[in-house]
Amino acid sequence: MPSWSPRAWYTLVIWRGRHVVEPFELTEPEAQSCWKATLTVAKALATFYRPLKMNYETLGNTVPHLHTHLLPRFVEDPAPRRPFPLLPQSGDESQIDPAQLASDAAALRTLLG
Repeated sequence: MPSWSPRAWYTLVIWRGRHVVEPFELTEPEAQSCWKATLTVAKALATFYRPLKMNYETLGNTVPHLHTHLLPRFVEDPAPRRPFPLLPQSGDESQIDPAQLASDAAALRTLLG
């Protein structure tokens, strides 16, 4: 698991096409495009961070627009066998180092082409 805050690798893939709330509202070509984009980003995250598993959460109860949360899961997972806790749990979580975040973002952009 990365040594910094898990928020550094938490990623959203946001559908930029017409407004929909549910994936089933997409046309077949839109659904293929949306899922391909999600898988492309997930593969880049997995290649770079080397998690044990990638979780995909397509929610929408807070923001009613199609988007998928990508959450790499690691050996040192704070909530094994449960949904990942997105909010701070203790207040003692490490902060994201801005330089490390910028470096990771640059490397991920390279992987994404």
